[in-house]
Amino acid sequence: MYKIQLNPTGTHFLDITDDHLNTIRKYALFRDLIDSNGYVDESVLNKLKLNVRSIIGSSTEDVRDLLHLAADVIYNDRMKAFGLRQLIILFVQWSSEAKNKEAEETTPAPEN
Repeated sequence: MYKIQLNPTGTHFLDITDDHLNTIRKYALFRDLIDSNGYVDESVLNKLKLNVRSIIGSSTEDVRDLLHLAADVIYNDRMKAFGLRQLIILFVQWSSEAKNKEAEETTPAPEN
């Protein structure tokens, strides 16, 4: 479990699970989300909310994981652009660690 800060003053936090991060990866929610200016603002959060709503509305398969992510994190009443930026940073770090761990597991042990 991870904890992200939702506001600059540090008074609001949100718990993020590996399931949440796996769901973000599964649906590639952060791909092409941020404009070329690189800023995470309220319009980026609104774009993410619309993307999630669109995926849920148009999906014919089970999207319970996405519904949980939406309810717990994305549509959380305290989630603002600052919190989304923290979530993106966490996701990038988590993805990097997962790739490193995956690479270690697939690399054969040296023979003596």
